[in-house]
Amino acid sequence: MKLPRIECRDCGRSIAAGLVAGRLTKGRLWRHDPPGRHHQADGALVSCPGSLAIVDLPQPAEQLELISATLAGPDTLTAPLF
Repeated sequence: MKLPRIECRDCGRSIAAGLVAGRLTKGRLWRHDPPGRHHQADGALVSCPGSLAIVDLPQPAEQLELISATLAGPDTLTAPLF
């Protein structure tokens, strides 16, 4: 599944945003490092302050619907998806 990419409001990088359960219009930015700095002098990793922020997705996600084979007609099951 390809995740939408959203610009982080703290560092400006384009970061993937995963869906938030129960909120189809919201996503959570994946953890990422700030540009140019991947760890502190003592070796500890540093995350961008915008990591894991909840953001608005560009378009609402859609809940997939399953169609029972007994309720669907033969044309429905063989029809192209696109």
